[in-house]
Amino acid sequence: MMPFPISEATPIRFPGPPPRVCDVVIIGGGVVGVMSAWFLAERGLKVALCEKGRIAGEQSSRNWGWIRQQGRDPGELPIMMEARRIWENLAQEFGDALGFQRTGVLYLANKEKDIAGFEEWMVHARAHGLDTRQLSAAEVRALLPGTAIDWPGGLFTASDARAEPWVAVPTLVNGAVARGVTVVENCAVRALDRAGGKVVGVITEQGRIACDQVVLAGGAWSSLFARAEGVTFPQLAVLASVAATEPMPEVYPGAAVDGDFAFRRRMDGGYTLAPGAEHDFFIGPDAFRAFRFYLPVLKNDWRSTTFRPSAPKGFPDAWSTARRWSADAPSPFEAMRVLNPKPNMATIGRVQDAFAKAYPALGRPKLKAVWAGMIDTMPDVVPVIDRVAAIPGLTIATGMSGHGFGIGPGIGRVVADLVAGNTVGHDLSRFRLSRFSDGSKIVPGPAL
Repeated sequence: MMPFPISEATPIRFPGPPPRVCDVVIIGGGVVGVMSAWFLAERGLKVALCEKGRIAGEQSSRNWGWIRQQGRDPGELPIMMEARRIWENLAQEFGDALGFQRTGVLYLANKEKDIAGFEEWMVHARAHGLDTRQLSAAEVRALLPGTAIDWPGGLFTASDARAEPWVAVPTLVNGAVARGVTVVENCAVRALDRAGGKVVGVITEQGRIACDQVVLAGGAWSSLFARAEGVTFPQLAVLASVAATEPMPEVYPGAAVDGDFAFRRRMDGGYTLAPGAEHDFFIGPDAFRAFRFYLPVLKNDWRSTTFRPSAPKGFPDAWSTARRWSADAPSPFEAMRVLNPKPNMATIGRVQDAFAKAYPALGRPKLKAVWAGMIDTMPDVVPVIDRVAAIPGLTIATGMSGHGFGIGPGIGRVVADLVAGNTVGHDLSRFRLSRFSDGSKIVPGPAL
């Protein structure tokens, strides 16, 4: 197993060069970009995937590793159910290399209000035939033997799963390459090349690629690239801190979370630990531009956010990051190959304490590694998946809001058919780009 998370120190596997001509260029080598490329290639299109740093170098190797249908926005749920089925197929192709195991996801109620939220979400589970069920306090104790906390109830989906992010996505890119995708790391796309308003190619640091379709799947960098092309949407990024423990006795084989901490069993015998809701937010220019869009979600939950006055140099929304650049000169994407933010160690300490409180017989878990990632998020906590009407040939798939790893294969399949002009099979109106400009009310997804 490779070291985690992936960073700029990770050796380049795909140095290029990029092709001079192809049908589709994918910008971004995370799970959404990789799986979009995979399915586009299966549809017979010639695809080039350009990643400014390393495949899965950012959030796709830094997430919790959950493959979760439970608690999804109703608009996401059908795609996520498809994604879980795709994960099953991928596991058959790659065996144990993905770390895929169907071990269930468990939400734990800290108070009665949480149980009411579970009951509300069960309406969606029943409507889609999902195997989610509510648990009593006694059923939670039976599922988590040895815990010292009396959670009053839970929500459990046995068909939910887990995988190892830092090995899964680099493994999946091998499958994309086997299907004919050209992958190039350390190759930032600086700009679109347009003629008559339409996409006719991209300008990369390694030269021009002629194409008539581009998929922007750049995660936390997407809005910076799009704004330079005249396309605006209120995407921001929040810092999430994560830790991996040393090997320890198994207390639960799947993934579980309450308001204080989340944990997931890993292949190496340890656990991935993270805060239940706590994150950090760096205030930058985009925060002021997007403030009005985020008011609804801020009113619902602002106490879980630690606000910081500015992002480190080179981050997408740092005060000093250029918003305009020349296509024939280095861009901000080359200046910061891999976003590798420092974790909030105070947050991690609270997570260790919460785990020790739940399992006092095991004590405070010893940590093997600690890291952080920048989660690309939207005001309603659901992504943008849409063609850009103002720029024919450009499709955007971004703002996964911390849900991208699990749903990535499903989003990839949807994006591929959207680009190829095929029937998508899902209602994408919830994810339309125009919802931020047509006067629509911003409706945050479930806070689960």
